[in-house]
Amino acid sequence: MLRTIKSILVVITLAFFMQSCDDRLNLQPEDERLTADAAFEDPAAYKEALAKIYAGISLSGQQGPAGAPDLAGLDEGFSNYLRLYWKMQELTTDEAIIGWNDGTIQDLHGQTWTSGNEFIRTMYTRLMYQVTLTNEFLRQTTDSKLDGRGVDATLRAEIQTYRAEARFMRALTYWHAMDLFANPPFVTEDDASGAFLPEQIQRADLFTYVESELLAILAEMAAPRMNEYGRADRAAAWMVLAKLYLNAEVYTGTARNADVLTYINNIIGSGYSIPNIPYFHSFLADNDSNGAQEEVIFTIPFDGLRTQAFGGMTFLVHAPVGGSMNPADFGINGGWFGVRTTPTFVEQFPGEENSADGRALLYTDGQNKDIEEVGPFNQGYAVAKYRNVDVNGNPGSDSSGDHTDIDFPMFRLADAYLMYAEATLRGGGGTMSTAVGYINELRERAYGDTSGNITETDLTLDFIIDERSRELYFEAHRRQDLVRFGQFSNQGIWQWKGGVPQGATTESYRDIMPIPATDLGINTNLEQNTGY
Repeated sequence: MLRTIKSILVVITLAFFMQSCDDRLNLQPEDERLTADAAFEDPAAYKEALAKIYAGISLSGQQGPAGAPDLAGLDEGFSNYLRLYWKMQELTTDEAIIGWNDGTIQDLHGQTWTSGNEFIRTMYTRLMYQVTLTNEFLRQTTDSKLDGRGVDATLRAEIQTYRAEARFMRALTYWHAMDLFANPPFVTEDDASGAFLPEQIQRADLFTYVESELLAILAEMAAPRMNEYGRADRAAAWMVLAKLYLNAEVYTGTARNADVLTYINNIIGSGYSIPNIPYFHSFLADNDSNGAQEEVIFTIPFDGLRTQAFGGMTFLVHAPVGGSMNPADFGINGGWFGVRTTPTFVEQFPGEENSADGRALLYTDGQNKDIEEVGPFNQGYAVAKYRNVDVNGNPGSDSSGDHTDIDFPMFRLADAYLMYAEATLRGGGGTMSTAVGYINELRERAYGDTSGNITETDLTLDFIIDERSRELYFEAHRRQDLVRFGQFSNQGIWQWKGGVPQGATTESYRDIMPIPATDLGINTNLEQNTGY
C-alpha cells in the first residue's frame, strides 16, 4: 500500500509555490515520476490515495517515523499537521505552555509572533499541501478519467463516496485555514496543475465556499456511524457545518446560531452517546474499543506500529511528561519535559488539584503552580490527560515506548452538547432545560454522581467558556473558543502571555495569524493580514 501511495504522490504537481528553495515541499525525484494512469492501474490505488489524504493529519511523510518528509525546512516531527494545529490552538492560550526554546516556539504562548515565525509558516504550508493532495485526487477521479481507465460500475460507485470524503477533508482543511489565517490562497481541482500564483480569497467568501462544499456532499457521505472507523461520515460534515455557524460572527460578521442547532440536533439524534466510563478512559491507548468510541464523531487514528511519527499523539503523550512523572505510567520510554499548563486553567477546577471533578487530570508532585520561569519543567502543573496504556494499565503496541495507540478525538459528543448550550444562550433557539440536561450528563461523568450538577441559573456564557475548557482542554479548541468569546488577545490575561511573567493583553489583530513572509515574497496576489 505504501508503495502505491508513493507512486500516486509522484504525479501530484503542487499548485502552491510558496517556499524558498531550502523549504520547498518535497515529493519525489524527477527521474521517479510516473503517469497518473500508471499510478491508478491497480483498482485499490483509489482507496489508498484517499488513505493518504486522511493520513495527512496524522503522519509527516512517506516513511515512518521519519526519513521521507512531506515538507522540508523544519524538523519532520515539528511539521506534522496535528502537532502544528494543536500548537496553534493550545500553546497560544491559557491551557498550555512549553519550556523548549526551539526557534520561535516561545512566541506562540507569548503572542509575540511575526510573519517570520517558522511554526506558523509550516502550519500554513501543511494546510496548503493537504489542499493540494485533495485537489489532485479529485482531478484524477473525474468521470472522464474513470472512463479512460475502464473503471467498472462497482468501483466507480465506491469512488464517488471517496470523492465526497476527499471534499470533506478539503473543507476541513480550508476551515482550519480560514480560522487561523482568515484570507489564504485558494485553489480547487478546477484550477490547472502546475506552478502558478494562486489568488487570495477573503474570509467571508471562504466561509461560503466551505459551507457550500459541505452541504453539497451530505447525500454522498456515509450515514452517521456507518463508515469504516477513522473515515468521515455525514455526522462529521454536520459537525464542521455547526462549527462554521458557531463561529460565523467571527468569520463573517453575521451570527448563525439557529443553524448551529439544526446540525447539532442532527448529530445528537444519530446514536452517539456519553459512555458510562470514567472521563480519562477516553484518552487511553484503547480508546477505539473501551467504550470511548461511542462518543466520537470524527477521530484521527494512531497505531504505535503502523502510524509512527514524532508528531500527533506521540508528541501529545511524550511532551507533557517530565519531572517526577514516571514514563511507564504513560506507556512510554521517557518524557520530553515540555508542555505544562497555567494557573488560569488550574483555577477553573474547584479545589484545583484536589477537585472532585474527574476531568482535572493534573500532576502536581514537585510542580509549582505558578510559572516563574518558562524553561524549567517544574514551573506550572503538568497535564496527564493522554496516556499510552489501556484501561488495565498495559502499554501500547510499540514495545520501544516511542509511538502510541491513542486516537485523537477531533470531534466528540461532549463538544456537540456544549455547542447546543452555547447556541441556545446566544439566541439560536433550543431550550434551557435541554441544555442543562446535556451539561449535567457531562458533569455526572466527571463527578461520578450528581454533586456537580448545575441549574438553569448557573448556565451562562461565562460558565460555557470555562466548561468548554474543563471538558475539552488539550483537544485543540481553546484558541478558537477564546477568539469567539473575545478573550484571546486584547482582553484575556494569563501568565507569560505578552512575554511577561504576570501576563498582559496583546493587540487584537493577533486573533488572526499572519500570512508567512516567505509566501508574500513570492506571491504578489497576496496581501498581509492587518497589523503584521
